[in-house]
Amino acid sequence: MVDHVQSLARGLAVIRAFSATEPELTLSQVARATGLSRAAARRFLITLADLGYVRSDGRLFALTPRVLELGYAYLSSLSLPEVADPHLERLAAEVHESASVAVLDGEDVVYVARVATARIMRVTISIGTRFPAYCTSMGRVLLAALSPDRLEAYLERAELRRLTSRTIVLPAALRAELDQVRHRGWAMVDQELEEGLRSIAAPIRDRTGRTVAAVNVSTHASRTTLQAAGRDLLPPLLATATKIEADLASLSVARA
Repeated sequence: MVDHVQSLARGLAVIRAFSATEPELTLSQVARATGLSRAAARRFLITLADLGYVRSDGRLFALTPRVLELGYAYLSSLSLPEVADPHLERLAAEVHESASVAVLDGEDVVYVARVATARIMRVTISIGTRFPAYCTSMGRVLLAALSPDRLEAYLERAELRRLTSRTIVLPAALRAELDQVRHRGWAMVDQELEEGLRSIAAPIRDRTGRTVAAVNVSTHASRTTLQAAGRDLLPPLLATATKIEADLASLSVARA
């Protein structure tokens, strides 16, 4: 390949030779791990040390925190959907149900990321799909995070329509439900948006603790009871929210 810069590839190979299990390596170990001669490995290590990416005590070499800058450059280019997508893939594969991320926009939630395993709604959900916030699990997580003034403004604007026989449409009842969501830190909605649809959602917070999005798992009532949803879906869902939050925190540091 004409444009392939072999020295750059070798330099990156030297960086990748270090790992959590081998954070410190001798010159011989680096040469063996990369397939370089000892002389070539030494040149790359000295260059990386001059640039601040590697330190040495004379015998052992190790990466420095400056290597994180290489990852931050990538993270700083990511958006919420790109950060969330790989986590949703793993969550959906683990629980064998569809997983999504949404944000609040006016009276609606808007889907910004989704991994579908099966179609369980009459409406096809895709990126950009909107649903009323008051009767969705992600919407309730996001509404519960609003300040009292903003929540009251929402309740004054929103049209609480009965979409199924289970839909909460009384403002007082919705306030009580949001209080519970706020207290326990997650929301479960049982067939309020559509008959047969159950979903459970958790908040995604930025590093200041502000809720910026919600992540959920949706399932069909015929195959998952409420008890099973809490037992089998909630723990991996909460773990996924934590992982997304950690990546968002790294992203915000990279952009600072």
